[in-house]
Amino acid sequence: MSQQYPFQCNIAQALNIIGDKWSLLILHGIMSGHQTYKEIYNSLEGQIASNLLSSRLKALEADGLISSDLYQKHPPRCRYTLTPAGEDLNIVFNSLVLWGEKHLTTCYKRLIHKSCNHTVETHYYCPHCQQTVAEDQLAVVAAEEKEHQHE
Repeated sequence: MSQQYPFQCNIAQALNIIGDKWSLLILHGIMSGHQTYKEIYNSLEGQIASNLLSSRLKALEADGLISSDLYQKHPPRCRYTLTPAGEDLNIVFNSLVLWGEKHLTTCYKRLIHKSCNHTVETHYYCPHCQQTVAEDQLAVVAAEEKEHQHE
């Protein structure tokens, strides 16, 4: 995907990679176990043009979010899997599910704790302090400052 946002901002730069109409849905499909082109296409209910799906898969691979493994030579067919960077988007997907449950008129999915079947919440954790951090105790700082935090 071409760079749309020139801002020095993690959100803008992430959107340059996954901010188009289809990329997150493609990644979510792969995360949900749809690994072949046909499975991914079907998971999107045929709503994406095939040339667009092909170009998005190539772009996601070039951006390091998925990898492809050729499992058939004639005709060439690939199996797609998430890279560790792609797997790290799981928290984004879960946050979108929670947001949707709270704010969408029609809720389609819920994120629950398997043991008790109740909805979960997100929390922030500081591995340095080994404690949960309240939202009012968070700060976004410039990347070069992150190693020089007050202790």
